[in-house]
Amino acid sequence: MNEVVVDASVAARWFESSRVRGAPEAQALLADYELGALSVIVPPLLFFELLNVAGRRWGWTEAALLGLTTRLDALRLDVVDPDLSRVAVWTARGLTAYDAAYVALAEERAVPLVTDDQQMLAIAGAIARPMKAR
Repeated sequence: MNEVVVDASVAARWFESSRVRGAPEAQALLADYELGALSVIVPPLLFFELLNVAGRRWGWTEAALLGLTTRLDALRLDVVDPDLSRVAVWTARGLTAYDAAYVALAEERAVPLVTDDQQMLAIAGAIARPMKAR
């Protein structure tokens, strides 16, 4: 089974309209996960980032946000804390500590990080991969 780390720029598209750029590719990745063809690993902060985006940027109501937590729980993603020293290394290279957590986790697990974050792609190009169309 293939494994990947996904960041919030990808996971957010699982819950957005399909008209958003990159949503079809993110939805295809989620479908592969749900079919058991892909293992998705995330740091715990992914859930906070998704709630923040849905509440602040998309303006979701309390009920919608509570529904999101239920949907996230139902996904049963593989949640792993990254090594703090690796996060520090990637932060020193120019990433926020939040973004560095995803890169550090992918590096530790020796799997790709799937992201739409251009800064992560530029700084951690050996680990980070853009979403691909099918």
